Amino acid sequence: MNKIAAIILLFSSFCFGQQNQEVEKPIHNLFLAMKNADPELLKTVFAENAILQTITKEGTVKTDSIQDFVTSVSRFAKGDLEEKIVVEAIHRDGNLASVFTPYSFYLKGVFSHCGANSFQLVKQNNEWKIQYIIDTRRKDKCREIK
Repeated sequence: MNKIAAIILLFSSFCFGQQNQEVEKPIHNLFLAMKNADPELLKTVFAENAILQTITKEGTVKTDSIQDFVTSVSRFAKGDLEEKIVVEAIHRDGNLASVFTPYSFYLKGVFSHCGANSFQLVKQNNEWKIQYIIDTRRKDKCREIK
Protein backbone atom coordinates (compact mmCIF):
# COMPACT_ATOMS: atom_id res chain seq x y z
CA MET A 1 0.00 0.00 0.00
CA ASN A 2 2.84 2.44 0.79
CA LYS A 3 4.39 1.85 -2.64
CA ILE A 4 1.10 2.69 -4.37
CA ALA A 5 0.72 5.88 -2.32
CA ALA A 6 4.30 6.88 -3.15
CA ILE A 7 3.72 6.26 -6.87
CA ILE A 8 0.51 8.31 -6.84
CA LEU A 9 2.25 11.14 -4.98
CA LEU A 10 5.19 11.09 -7.40
CA PHE A 11 2.90 11.03 -10.44
CA SER A 12 0.72 13.88 -9.15
CA SER A 13 3.83 15.96 -8.38
CA PHE A 14 5.09 15.35 -11.92
CA CYS A 15 1.73 16.33 -13.44
CA PHE A 16 1.49 19.46 -11.28
CA GLY A 17 5.06 20.39 -12.26
CA GLN A 18 4.22 19.96 -15.94
CA GLN A 19 1.13 22.17 -15.56
CA ASN A 20 3.19 24.85 -13.83
CA GLN A 21 5.78 24.76 -16.62
CA GLU A 22 3.01 25.39 -19.15
CA VAL A 23 1.73 28.36 -17.13
CA GLU A 24 5.25 29.75 -16.64
CA LYS A 25 6.23 29.41 -20.32
CA PRO A 26 4.84 32.77 -21.54
CA ILE A 27 6.35 34.51 -18.50
CA HIS A 28 9.80 33.07 -19.17
CA ASN A 29 9.38 33.87 -22.89
CA LEU A 30 8.49 37.46 -21.96
CA PHE A 31 11.82 37.91 -20.18
CA LEU A 32 13.73 35.98 -22.84
CA ALA A 33 12.24 38.28 -25.49
CA MET A 34 13.25 41.32 -23.45
CA LYS A 35 16.80 39.99 -23.00
CA ASN A 36 17.11 39.19 -26.71
CA ALA A 37 15.33 42.39 -27.84
CA ASP A 38 12.99 40.11 -29.80
CA PRO A 39 9.68 41.85 -30.58
CA GLU A 40 8.28 38.84 -32.45
CA LEU A 41 8.66 36.50 -29.46
CA LEU A 42 7.38 39.26 -27.17
CA LYS A 43 4.14 39.58 -29.16
CA THR A 44 3.43 35.84 -28.76
CA VAL A 45 3.20 35.92 -24.96
CA PHE A 46 0.25 38.29 -24.67
CA ALA A 47 -3.48 37.71 -25.07
CA GLU A 48 -5.18 39.93 -27.65
CA ASN A 49 -6.41 42.60 -25.20
CA ALA A 50 -3.67 42.31 -22.59
CA ILE A 51 -3.15 45.05 -20.01
CA LEU A 52 0.20 46.25 -18.64
CA GLN A 53 0.24 48.37 -15.49
CA THR A 54 2.67 49.70 -12.89
CA ILE A 55 1.97 50.94 -9.39
CA THR A 56 3.94 54.15 -8.84
CA LYS A 57 5.68 55.15 -5.59
CA GLU A 58 2.74 57.46 -4.91
CA GLY A 59 0.32 54.55 -5.22
CA THR A 60 -1.29 55.53 -8.50
CA VAL A 61 -1.63 53.01 -11.30
CA LYS A 62 -0.04 53.79 -14.67
CA THR A 63 -1.23 51.87 -17.74
CA ASP A 64 1.04 51.24 -20.73
CA SER A 65 0.09 49.90 -24.13
CA ILE A 66 1.44 46.48 -25.03
CA GLN A 67 2.42 47.81 -28.47
CA ASP A 68 4.41 50.67 -26.89
CA PHE A 69 6.12 48.13 -24.62
CA VAL A 70 7.02 45.90 -27.58
CA THR A 71 8.35 48.91 -29.49
CA SER A 72 10.45 50.10 -26.55
CA VAL A 73 12.00 46.65 -26.03
CA SER A 74 12.91 46.42 -29.71
CA ARG A 75 14.93 49.65 -29.42
CA PHE A 76 17.44 47.99 -27.10
CA ALA A 77 20.34 45.79 -28.11
CA LYS A 78 20.42 42.11 -27.28
CA GLY A 79 21.47 41.69 -23.65
CA ASP A 80 20.64 45.25 -22.57
CA LEU A 81 17.50 44.28 -20.64
CA GLU A 82 17.43 41.48 -18.11
CA GLU A 83 14.79 40.77 -15.53
CA LYS A 84 15.53 37.96 -13.10
CA ILE A 85 12.54 36.47 -11.33
CA VAL A 86 11.59 33.97 -8.68
CA VAL A 87 8.21 32.30 -9.07
CA GLU A 88 6.79 32.42 -5.55
CA ALA A 89 3.21 31.36 -6.17
CA ILE A 90 1.06 29.86 -8.90
CA HIS A 91 -2.68 29.44 -8.53
CA ARG A 92 -4.84 27.80 -11.18
CA ASP A 93 -8.49 27.24 -11.80
CA GLY A 94 -9.43 25.90 -15.23
CA ASN A 95 -8.30 28.39 -17.87
CA LEU A 96 -7.19 31.02 -15.34
CA ALA A 97 -3.80 31.23 -13.63
CA SER A 98 -2.24 33.77 -11.31
CA VAL A 99 1.55 33.98 -10.87
CA PHE A 100 3.49 36.15 -8.41
CA THR A 101 7.17 36.87 -9.10
CA PRO A 102 9.55 39.14 -7.19
CA TYR A 103 12.23 40.44 -9.58
CA SER A 104 15.52 42.26 -10.03
CA PHE A 105 15.92 44.34 -13.20
CA TYR A 106 19.24 45.03 -14.91
CA LEU A 107 19.90 47.59 -17.63
CA LYS A 108 23.05 46.93 -19.64
CA GLY A 109 24.30 44.62 -16.90
CA VAL A 110 23.83 47.12 -14.07
CA PHE A 111 21.23 46.66 -11.36
CA SER A 112 18.44 49.19 -11.97
CA HIS A 113 15.48 48.37 -9.70
CA CYS A 114 13.41 45.64 -8.12
CA GLY A 115 9.83 44.88 -7.28
CA ALA A 116 7.20 42.25 -7.88
CA ASN A 117 5.09 41.21 -10.85
CA SER A 118 1.57 39.86 -10.60
CA PHE A 119 0.51 38.01 -13.74
CA GLN A 120 -2.97 36.88 -14.72
CA LEU A 121 -2.91 34.32 -17.51
CA VAL A 122 -5.64 32.75 -19.60
CA LYS A 123 -5.51 29.50 -21.52
CA GLN A 124 -6.67 30.06 -25.09
CA ASN A 125 -6.51 27.41 -27.80
CA ASN A 126 -4.53 25.15 -25.43
CA GLU A 127 -1.89 27.82 -24.87
CA TRP A 128 -1.33 30.07 -21.86
CA LYS A 129 -1.20 33.81 -22.61
CA ILE A 130 -0.55 36.80 -20.37
CA GLN A 131 -3.78 38.78 -19.99
CA TYR A 132 -2.70 41.17 -17.28
CA ILE A 133 0.52 42.30 -15.60
CA ILE A 134 0.78 44.74 -12.75
CA ASP A 135 4.09 45.44 -11.06
CA THR A 136 5.82 47.50 -8.44
CA ARG A 137 9.16 49.25 -8.93
CA ARG A 138 11.60 50.54 -6.36
CA LYS A 139 15.31 51.10 -5.84
CA ASP A 140 15.45 50.52 -2.09
CA LYS A 141 14.95 47.45 0.09
CA CYS A 142 15.72 45.21 -2.87
CA ARG A 143 16.39 41.53 -2.66
CA GLU A 144 18.76 41.02 -5.56
CA ILE A 145 17.81 37.91 -7.51
CA LYS A 146 20.64 36.01 -9.14
